[in-house]
Amino acid sequence: MTTLIYPLVARFPKPDFTSGYQYPEIIHGMPWEQFWSWLDLAILLGMMCLVAWAVHRRPSRRIIFTVSIVSVLYFGFFRTGCVCSIGSIQNVVLALADSSYRLPLVVLLLFLVPLVFALFFGRVFCAGVCPMGALQELVNVRNFRISRSVASALGFSPWIYLGFAILYAATRSQFIICRFDPFIGIFRLSGDVGMIVFGISLLVLSVFVGRPFCRFLCPYGALLGVVSSVAIRRVEVTKKPCINCTLCHNSCPVDAIREPYANKGGESRLVGVRRIILYVVMLPLLTLGGGWLLSSQSDTLSIAHRDVYLYTLLQSDLDAEEMPVEVEAFHEMGRKMEDLEASVADVRQAYHAWAWAAGALIGFVLGWKLIRLSVKRTRKTYEIEPSSCVACGKCFDYCPQNIGVKK
Repeated sequence: MTTLIYPLVARFPKPDFTSGYQYPEIIHGMPWEQFWSWLDLAILLGMMCLVAWAVHRRPSRRIIFTVSIVSVLYFGFFRTGCVCSIGSIQNVVLALADSSYRLPLVVLLLFLVPLVFALFFGRVFCAGVCPMGALQELVNVRNFRISRSVASALGFSPWIYLGFAILYAATRSQFIICRFDPFIGIFRLSGDVGMIVFGISLLVLSVFVGRPFCRFLCPYGALLGVVSSVAIRRVEVTKKPCINCTLCHNSCPVDAIREPYANKGGESRLVGVRRIILYVVMLPLLTLGGGWLLSSQSDTLSIAHRDVYLYTLLQSDLDAEEMPVEVEAFHEMGRKMEDLEASVADVRQAYHAWAWAAGALIGFVLGWKLIRLSVKRTRKTYEIEPSSCVACGKCFDYCPQNIGVKK
């Protein structure tokens, strides 16, 4: 068995021999964590291929359910949910914002692979490969349907979450996706009590409502939804003609199957066109407005950065007895106030720029959602909405057209 060791780091310079002695080349083994990360990627790739096959080539809920169990056990409890594709968003953003940050290749691939699969096969990552989605899927026994209007409003939350995740990652403040991960405490059987309670609450809710985290909180799911909306191969309930029995619609845990629509309300085409034109005109206004609104609060938001927080503490009147440890460390290390002020100025400048970008993203998505909601297309049969479908396969077993198909 090959022994893997961490590479050695020279803490002191090597002695300079005058005799012409040449140091031998030292070859270090691959670090254990790097090995496990590449193994995670390989397993992720294999499981996604299996799910894609089970969704498109041989529709099988049983295979997807088995993959979900394996994902929870391996990626969840064994690998403790880290490094994950959801959290990799922050690493990618930081690499784009800071040229000094070296993005590990395996992390970049963890970010890209599910998106590439979504482009070709839909959200097969969400089906059962993601341990967070799989855990919610395994505990789900009933589905109380949330009204379409409420679900649409809550579906905007992941984009707000994504905007702030981009802002805090790009400014090297916090990785809020990892910090506020509701399931990491469950997978590690330890951690912040508040987040563990929040995670357990989401699981209890998942018993009765299909995947609340995936639908109303997950920022990576929002990206997968956009990519899967233009997927080359879309998830289908059955390969045979739909008979409008409503069984697939009632079985879908995420309400991703749309019922037939024939404009029974009698809305004229002209009214619909005018509404769309109005929202198209509003789109750039909402984009600019979102950027301006968030950037106007950039100084307040920047307190999340450690230097700005420290500067705020130093500017406040504190008694010697209640002096925070950050202030004590600042004085003991002999740091200069001028250097701290320069750092704070740079941070606030970065916050202003990235807050504008994050706010513009949120505003743009809001405008685009309004446009999408205003577009009403006639449907004669039940159809899957690709951006919402998580490819869980529950509808496969409910469709009477699939009876007799090998699973």
